[in-house]
Amino acid sequence: MAKKEMEWKGSFEEALSRLEQIVSMLEEGKAGLDESLEAYEEGVKLVKYCHDTLNKAEQRVRILIKNEEGEMTEEPFSPSEG
Repeated sequence: MAKKEMEWKGSFEEALSRLEQIVSMLEEGKAGLDESLEAYEEGVKLVKYCHDTLNKAEQRVRILIKNEEGEMTEEPFSPSEG
């Protein structure tokens, strides 16, 4: 029987905090193999959630600028502008 995919119900910040906890636990090396593997799997899913959340946020960020005709247009956000 396949494991059910984890659905994160918290915020991006909570997911990031949980990832930090998982990394600390794994770095300490005090957990057993099974616990470490479970934590690693949870971490991978949280990384995917965070990555997807950031991608969605990036798609929503737009800069309004006036074109040569004076009309407002949308352009993708570029962090180098600024």
